[in-house]
Formats: sequence, C-alpha cells, structure tokens
Amino acid sequence: MSTTSLIARDELRLMRRNRVAVIACVLLVLLTVVAVASSWAHQRGIEDLRARHQHEAEQAFDAQPDRHPHRMVHYGTFIFRPPGALAAFDPGVDAFTGSSMFLEGHRQNTANFGDVNQSSLLVRFGQLTPAFVLQAVAPLLLIFLGYGAIARETERGTLRMLMMQGATRGEIVLGKLRALGTVALLVALPAGLGLVALAGGPGVAILPMAAIVIGYTAWLLLWVTVIVLVSALVRRSRDALLALVAIWAVSVVLLPRVAPDIARAVVPLENRLHTDVAIARDLRKLGDAHNPDDPHFAAFKQSVLKRYGVTRIEDLPVNYKGLLAVEGERITSGLFDRYGMESYTAQGRQNAIVSAVGVISPTIALRSLSMAAAGTDFAAHRGFLEQAEAYRYSLVQGLNRLQADSVTYADDTAKDAGADSRKRIEADNWEKMPDFTYRPPDGATLARRALPDLAVVVGWLALAAALLAFATRRLGERR
Repeated sequence: MSTTSLIARDELRLMRRNRVAVIACVLLVLLTVVAVASSWAHQRGIEDLRARHQHEAEQAFDAQPDRHPHRMVHYGTFIFRPPGALAAFDPGVDAFTGSSMFLEGHRQNTANFGDVNQSSLLVRFGQLTPAFVLQAVAPLLLIFLGYGAIARETERGTLRMLMMQGATRGEIVLGKLRALGTVALLVALPAGLGLVALAGGPGVAILPMAAIVIGYTAWLLLWVTVIVLVSALVRRSRDALLALVAIWAVSVVLLPRVAPDIARAVVPLENRLHTDVAIARDLRKLGDAHNPDDPHFAAFKQSVLKRYGVTRIEDLPVNYKGLLAVEGERITSGLFDRYGMESYTAQGRQNAIVSAVGVISPTIALRSLSMAAAGTDFAAHRGFLEQAEAYRYSLVQGLNRLQADSVTYADDTAKDAGADSRKRIEADNWEKMPDFTYRPPDGATLARRALPDLAVVVGWLALAAALLAFATRRLGERR
C-alpha cells in the first residue's frame, strides 16, 4: 500500500473514532435524503396541481356560452407554467417569481402565487433542497471534519516524524485530500442518486445534469482543497477552524445576501404601479380609440376606408369596431413590449453585477450554475413571460378578429331590445382558440447558460490547487 493510501486510511480512522464526526456525517446524509425526497414530492405535487388548474381554466374558457367576442377578451383565462424536470433539485427563483398568470385584453399582468407569497417567511431563508444542502451545509461539515488535517500534525509534532519516516510533503497532503474527499463523496452520494432518479423522468436532458454534477463535484473538491490549504498554512488547529468558518460565513452567507442588494442599489427597478402609470400616460399620447377626433385613429379610419374602397364605415365588409379593437391591442401590446424590454434590460444588468460578485464568491457562481442547468433561473422565467405575452396577444387578437368578421357593424352599434342577442356568436368559437403550451428550453440551451458559472467554480478550484501546491513545498518549515 502506498504512503498516500496509508495516510488517508489513518485520517479516516481518526474520523471514525470521533463519535461527533460520525454522528454529524450520518445526520447530513439523512438530511440530504430527506431533502431529495421532500423536494421531489413537493415538485410532483406542484406539477399535478398546476396541470389540474390549467385543465380547469381551459374547460372554463371553452364552456362559455354564446357571447360577444369582446366580452371574452375581458373574460380572459389563466395559464400555468409546469415545473422543470430538475426543479426538484434546485427550485431556483420559481418560489419568488410565481408560476401562473391571468391573461386578458388591454393588460399585461404579472406572474402570481409564488411559494414565498403562499408560505411562511422562513421560505425566504432557503428551502430544504439537495442544492441548498450541498451549497451551504456540506462545506460546514467538511470544515469541522478537516480543519485539523495538517495543523493537528504540526501542533503535535507528528508532521516531522512522518517526514523522517520517508513520507514526502506531497504524499502527506494527498493523503489528507483523499480522506476528506472520500467524506465529501459520501455526503454528495444521496443527492447524486436523486439526480439519477430524475434522469428516468420525462423531459430530462443529459447535458444540464452533467453540468450540475461537474459543478457540485468541483464545489466540494474546492472546499476540500481550501480546508487542507488553510490547515497547512497555520500552526494551530484552532486558528484553522476560525479562519475556515470565517471564509464559509463570508462566501456562503454574507456575499450571496449582499450582492443582490448592491445590484438593486446600482440599478433600481421601477415598481409595477409606476410602470402602469407610465403605460397609461403613453397610451393617452398615442391615441384614444373612443375619440372620433383623435389624430391617430382618424388616420387609421381613413386608411381602412381607402383599403376597402368605401367612403363610410357602414359600407365596410367587416366590422369597423373589431378593426379598432385589433389596432388598439396592437398599440397597447407595443407599449407592453417596450416597457417589458426595459425591465428585462435592468434585471439583466442587476444579474451581471451579481455575477461579477460571483468572481470573488464561488457560492454565487455555483447557485447561478445550478439554477441555469435546472431551468429555474431568471432567463427561464423570462422565457415563460415572453411566451405568455405572445399567447395573450394571439388570443386577444383572434377574438378581436372574430368581432370584425362575425359581428356586423350595424348589430354592434344597435341599441334595440334584440341587439344584445344579435351581437353574440356561437360558443364553439371558444373551443377553436388554441390552448397555451409552454415550451421549455432544451438541454443544450440550459447547459450553455451554465457554462460561464461552471468556469468560475472550476477556476477557483484550479487556483486553490495551485496555492496548495505552493504551500506543500513549504510544509514543515519553521515559522
């Protein structure tokens, strides 16, 4: 057996004799198992709930009686975003952003019913998921297990004895790394098995799963390397423990909490009320479809009459009020798109600031990697919002065209007793409207989004390994 293996075996034997360490390892493994099981059950429940509500919303829309098409524009419908296959591993921002939207004409509503709004405030401090356990809890356990790996040998004077017996500095360090790395593998095993279980589900791509596995493996190896590095740089175990706990507190707890606040202060976002007021103000400037003297819609009226070769709107082969609704929705949706793009740009700048902080805090990079690969980051949420808006616009314009083609202008403007019934069209028109189908990003897209943050984590691992190699050459020297 090689010297490295002997040192690793001896280190593991010391860990096994430490009853507190053994109990901590067992508890963390159990915690990871519970996190995998509870997160998976929670996501399956959410998936069933959203699918059921989506079906009920579609049935309610299709079951509407004969109505005027514009009434259906205001009746609207609900849509729900189904959770991603890997959301059970890392729910990401889904708990904060919401997963359902009410779609109607003339308005662009926000997503609602996020877990944070429906649960206690404890959800804001982190959900018990496999990602949270590996990101925050596992490094802390490794610290308490390995802080004295080399500092303990220096304190007791056994380091020089090992070197006098023929063990090289590199063999000693590699042995300690192998022992602590074995524990890290044991800690990550339940979460890895959970990912393998998810691989058998529908809609799971291999590339994002590979990105998650590589990212978290590099993350745990990074902590193993940092722990041994700090233990090699100090002379007392107590100093190593204090330094490592401080590193964990700053990189895992402090910086990930402070970075979003910095981004929000540098790039402020308009709230929903201010945006709605601004849209209403701009709409008044663009035109009022109910004002016959409005310049925009007066010009629109003349263009319609010219297109159909008539001089009066009563002579048009289509319902002019339906054409007005089409034009009004086009203008309104254009404003929605403009303000939405401004919001997306600002949020993108905020995320860029957070990513910049992630260069000095690999925890942020790991979280971004994990969410991107799981399809639960801001980019995935933005994709849902854009698909929802495209569907809303298509649905509303389809109903507006029904008003233009299926309701005559004479009936639409009539005031007699039977006018209301003549304005209605058959109920089977609602069933012909297409249902909303969310198209999630493919595996290659998810993996590509995770690559920059994966490079940051791997870069930190390479830097820590280089520093440890330098410290190894000075190991055992008097200081």
